[in-house]
Formats: sequence, C-alpha cells, structure tokens
Amino acid sequence: MADYPARCWYMAGWADDLGERGFTREIRGQRLLFFRTSEGVAALLDRCPHRFAPLSMGSRDGDRVVCGYHGLAFAPDGQCVHNPFADRIPAGAKVPAFCVVERDGILWLWGGAREEADENLIPDFAFVPDTPTSRTVRGYTLMQAHYEYGTDNLMDLSHIEFVHKGTFAGQGVIFAGQHKVRLEGATLHSDWWMPGIAPPSVARGHVPDGALVDHWLEMRWNAPASMRLMVGVCPHGAARETGFEVPQAHILTPANDHQTHYFWSSTRYDALESAEVDAALLTLFGEAFDQEDKPMIEAAYANVGSGGFWAEKPLSLGIDQGGTRARRLIEAMIAREIH
Repeated sequence: MADYPARCWYMAGWADDLGERGFTREIRGQRLLFFRTSEGVAALLDRCPHRFAPLSMGSRDGDRVVCGYHGLAFAPDGQCVHNPFADRIPAGAKVPAFCVVERDGILWLWGGAREEADENLIPDFAFVPDTPTSRTVRGYTLMQAHYEYGTDNLMDLSHIEFVHKGTFAGQGVIFAGQHKVRLEGATLHSDWWMPGIAPPSVARGHVPDGALVDHWLEMRWNAPASMRLMVGVCPHGAARETGFEVPQAHILTPANDHQTHYFWSSTRYDALESAEVDAALLTLFGEAFDQEDKPMIEAAYANVGSGGFWAEKPLSLGIDQGGTRARRLIEAMIAREIH
C-alpha cells in the first residue's frame, strides 16, 4: 500500500455506528471488520484464511469472531483460537489485525504496523462529542473520487462562491478576504480572514441587521486528510472572543484509489434540544455535500487522464495552494516511508 502514508491515523467511522455486530468498511483497498470487545475496539481483515469467506458473515462468541463458513474462531489479535474439526490449530491460521483507537467519538485506524502506532498523532476533534453545552450533528457520504480531490476542495474554500450557491454561498465575501497558508510542524493551515463585511449566512440571527462583521474560515489539515474547519464571526473591529465560532469536522478516508469516505460534523452551542434544528442542519449539509460538492469533485476526478493529477499540469490560482501543499506533504511522507 505504497500509495497511502502509513504513519498516520485514518478515520474508520463514527463510534456510535459500531453497534453490537460491528461494521465492515473498505479502507485503502482492504475490507476490514470493526467490532467492539471487552477491552476496546478491534479490526480484522474481513477474510477467513481458510476459504476466504467474509468474517462479517459469521457470528460472535464473546470477544471472538467465528467464521460462518467452517467455524474457525479468531481472537481480536487475529489469532485462530478454535478449530471445530481438531484440537490442533492449523499453521497460518491467523487474520491480519489492525490498531484501532476510539477518541472524540471517532474510530481511528493506524495506517502502519500495530506495534508502531503513535496515539500522539491522532488529530484533536474534542468538539465532536455532545456535552451539556454543545450539540453535534454528524454525517457521511461516499464519493466516487480519489481522496486528494476532496482535500483540494476543502483546503480551497473559495469554491463556496460558485459551488454552494444554494447553501453556503458567501455573497462575494471571499473576494473581500485575505488568504494565508502556513505549516506548523506536520499541521497545515489554510485560513481566510474577511474583515468589515456584511454578515454571512452563518451570522444571521446572531448580529443586528446592517451591522458589519469580521468573518473567518480556518481549515486545519493533518495527514492523510483529517480537517477541522472553524467558521467564526465577530463585530467588526472587536476581539474575536466577542463573537462565536462553529467547529466542523471534514475527514476523508480513502476506500480505494477511486472512492472516498467523507465524514463530516457541525457543532452548535444553542438550541441543544431542538430536533428541528438538527433536521435543518442535516438537510443543509446534505444538500451542500451530496448535491453541490460531490458532483463537482466526482466530475473533476473523472475528467483527469490516466496519468494522474500532476501529469495534467494543473493551473495555480494562488488560492489553491492549500490543497497543493497537502499533496506534496503526502508525497513526502510516502517517500520517507518507502526509503
């Protein structure tokens, strides 16, 4: 799997989606079975080594996964622990097992060897779980495109003026803004600062009609494609702390070279018990991602030749350097891991 960096964490799913039976998901071209155990969460390759039946078609026996084809049972570390046909466990009766950590309501899958997993590299998404003062709506969509095309889209938010005319369009505020990309350690930032503008849609109901505000969009990227967006507004010229921020998660995980799992969330600090607000936000984000972003990203990806992104000599407009730098950082990571 040289096309994907190993020393980073991939989002496998929302922890609440795990359930009692667990779930399967293709990640980096491999179908994995995720399930809860008495000690945490485990992930196994979803394939029995005997005749390759999906383990997800089997059953559970405590922490064990029992193959539904011939009854071999596997522990969370992938070792076969029961053979119903003999006392002896056949040589090679083991399933590849992966390191999974549950944090911030997210299941994180380590991309490399289990013994090398570094939990310090898990990005901070502490705002995702609900608290007494916050409420988060979450969603998922599957994109028919390579995950880096989704990164390009999210690290260049100027597209909202054109793609999101029905949802998030900023009424030209991007063109009044200042864009800056910076790298801090292994974390890439792509930030927009828009001072002295008419209130954008996110500020409606929070500021007086006719007021001028300062607006910011700050995207934080960690490899391979875990992004946090801070959407903020404050009165023009005032300290940012006098306004408000809406934190969002935008996390992309490659299913394979041509498909991407897109997990997203948005957190609010008012109307916490309102099912109507939940529904409205889910509808809004569903329209923005499924009906606006997704068709454009998929069409752009389908329009690229077999030589790939760089072979097409993409133009640079300056505002797209966030996605470009993210691509270069991923390439550098993979090169270091190979050598």
